[in-house]
Amino acid sequence: MVQVSGQQGVPVITVDGQVVVGFNQPRLRQLLQSAKPGPGPKLGAAVADAGSQARKRPGIPTSGAYVGKVRPGTPAARAGLRSGDVITALGGQPIILAEDLHRLVSQMPSGRDVSLTYVRGGHEHDTLIRL
Repeated sequence: MVQVSGQQGVPVITVDGQVVVGFNQPRLRQLLQSAKPGPGPKLGAAVADAGSQARKRPGIPTSGAYVGKVRPGTPAARAGLRSGDVITALGGQPIILAEDLHRLVSQMPSGRDVSLTYVRGGHEHDTLIRL
């Protein structure tokens, strides 16, 4: 939940109980991205931009959403995703950045199978995921 205080002077914003004072935009963006999303489908995996991870992990695609951690029992786990996979498309839509994946997942209807394309070990795989 995002809440803006009624204080005068320096603006104070709280995001899920975390206080952001003033216009600390990087901290505010970080908290808003990690804030608990409202109702809707969830992937169940922590993802980052593949481009930023490719510098540390040569051989992975430079675009897409790099899967860091997959929570057990989630749609990502049931679809067979593993840490190190790079998601390149969801529902036929290309994934360039991790934000693309977040946006598409939030727009998908719950309870339906959706196509998912990912790269593992240099090979592209297609599967279905039920969000």
